[in-house]
Amino acid sequence: MQGYILKVQKVRDEDCLVTILSPNKQIKCYRFYGARHPIITQGFKLDFELVESKTFLPHLRSTMHLGFSWLIDRDKLLIWQNFMRLLADHLRDVEDSDEFYYNLLENCAKKFHRQNPIRVVLEAYAMILQFEGRLHLDMSCFICDGKLGDEIGVGRAFLIAHPACIGKNALNKDSIIRFLSTFSTAHLSDSQIKELYFILLEGF
Repeated sequence: MQGYILKVQKVRDEDCLVTILSPNKQIKCYRFYGARHPIITQGFKLDFELVESKTFLPHLRSTMHLGFSWLIDRDKLLIWQNFMRLLADHLRDVEDSDEFYYNLLENCAKKFHRQNPIRVVLEAYAMILQFEGRLHLDMSCFICDGKLGDEIGVGRAFLIAHPACIGKNALNKDSIIRFLSTFSTAHLSDSQIKELYFILLEGF
C-alpha cells in the first residue's frame, strides 16, 4: 500500500500517530518506536503495511520512504510540508477521500523537481477550490457586495474583495481572475506569488 504522510503526532516515548493519504481514503494508524525503524517524516511518500488491531488503530509496519530528489532541498521540503499541514487540517474529518487529492499530490511531487514550488502549491490549491465548488470568481466584494475595481484584495480561500474592506494589499484583478480561471501562475510576478502564498498559509 502507498500513500503520503499528512501528519505525524508523537504520543508517548517515541511512538506516534500517523495520518496517511492513500488513493481513496485517509488512514490513521499507530507507529511503535523501534531502533531499526526508519524515521517517519511528514510529506514523504510511503510504502507500508497495516496490521489490524481489535482494540486500537491499525499498526503501521514494513515502511519504506519513496523518495523524490528535491526532498534534500530544505526550502522545497518546508513548502511541501506546509502544504501537507494545511491539507491535513482541511481533511481532518474525512475518512473516505476522493482520488483527486492523492492524484493532485502525485502531480505536485513531480513538478517540484523543475518548477517553483510556491507556484506549484498555489496552482494546486486553486484546483482544490474548483473541485470542491468553492472557487468564486464574482465581480463583487464578498464583504460589502459592492462592485470591484481594477485592484482587489484576496482573502482566505482566495475570496476577493475591496482591499480596504479586507485589509489586504491591492492586487490586479484581471491577473488574479486569470490565475483562478486557468490554474496557472505563469503570468504572475514573484511579488504577487509571495502575496498569494502568505494568504494560502492562513488556511484552506
